Amino acid sequence: MSDIAIRVENLGKQYRIGERQRYKALRDTLSDALYAPFRVAASMLNGHNGHRSIASKRSSNNDFWALKDISFEIKQGEAVGIIGRNGAGKSTLLKILSRITKPTEGYIRMHGRVGSLLEVGTGFHPELTGRENAYLNGAIIGMRKKEIDRKFDEIVAFAEIEKFIDTPVKFYSSGMYMRLAFAVAAHLDPEILMVDEVLAVGDAEFQKKCLGKMHSVSKSGRTVLFVSHNMAAIESLCKSCLLLNQGKKDSEGNPEVVIRRYMGLSNASHSASVEFDAQTRERFGPRELAILQSLRMTDRNGNPVRVLRMGEALLVQLEIEFKEAGAGFEIGVAIVNPHGVYLHYFVSTWEGFHHVDSRGLKTVEVEVPALSLFPGTYFVSVWVKKQGGRYDDAVHEALEFDVEEASLTPYPTYFARYSHNSQVYAPSRWRFVN
Repeated sequence: MSDIAIRVENLGKQYRIGERQRYKALRDTLSDALYAPFRVAASMLNGHNGHRSIASKRSSNNDFWALKDISFEIKQGEAVGIIGRNGAGKSTLLKILSRITKPTEGYIRMHGRVGSLLEVGTGFHPELTGRENAYLNGAIIGMRKKEIDRKFDEIVAFAEIEKFIDTPVKFYSSGMYMRLAFAVAAHLDPEILMVDEVLAVGDAEFQKKCLGKMHSVSKSGRTVLFVSHNMAAIESLCKSCLLLNQGKKDSEGNPEVVIRRYMGLSNASHSASVEFDAQTRERFGPRELAILQSLRMTDRNGNPVRVLRMGEALLVQLEIEFKEAGAGFEIGVAIVNPHGVYLHYFVSTWEGFHHVDSRGLKTVEVEVPALSLFPGTYFVSVWVKKQGGRYDDAVHEALEFDVEEASLTPYPTYFARYSHNSQVYAPSRWRFVN
């Protein structure tokens, strides 16, 4: 027996922008369902082993390929992360794999029952109660009533909606909806579980609970496909990773390697905003001793960056025109949050760097070995002055950059949930002293 849970070959999904779908009456839907097995049988007789759609040969300027030429294999029991920028095709891929939408070309083969959590309440009927929806979803993925009975109490306890389980879900808040939807998808024992951005909804405690459940599911031998922008969760949960870029497969393999590739693409797309223009920024100071000409953030290879991961080195290069030489210069770089609060100061004189040997344009680099910031958006402010004096030239919030979550410890740690009330992370050591 093959150990492949999912095989995808040359998968593509095309949309026609601005085209309306033909209205389908109930009789049309029933007719499609009736003839579907015969269409699949005909496809297999033609040499296509699996589900293959009939692609239209017509093309126009209004055609948009959300996915194109996607091929990969996932083994049974493997946890795979799917990453990429917004619009890369991640959710479209999961919808095709979940049989919510049909591909335009290519085919897929899947072995096992599929459970999906793609959007809040996908597959729920608003007029049915939470209890009825739990049984309905179980039946959809092929579970018997006895199986659902055995898991039902765990589902309700996880969702924390005991008092409302017999209330129609149309009266649920989005948080209640999400808790029940995730509980049903994760507890009904599908062989293949697909989850799309489960961390995007819910409070911090619920997110922690979801991630814990995802860990247990991934270790139970079930196949998991996990779409998320939370890179630390991807690294922690997944043994393999697939990167989509503009509807095509960019790379796949080790999560750490693929995530670094993703970060490189993100930085390349923002390359125009990683260097400030000295002529357009608001300046402070008389600029009598020195003038800040340019500023940029780089990686260790000198490439411009705008997105960093927690724990990575921060390198800032400043081009400064010194009008006089000698000792006593102070160069400063500060990290500022969106509320204007200064979180870190990095000052040249604190590290013994305060002497300029000659006048003229010089490039100064400061390196912070490990960036101790929680995920979020931050700014870089810079200045140059005589030590103990006023600013001679300063630029407030000269550059903007983003920090992405990363696994800084060998334990499941999700820093993003603390970002709303804190910005600075520092490692700590714990021990019993008695």
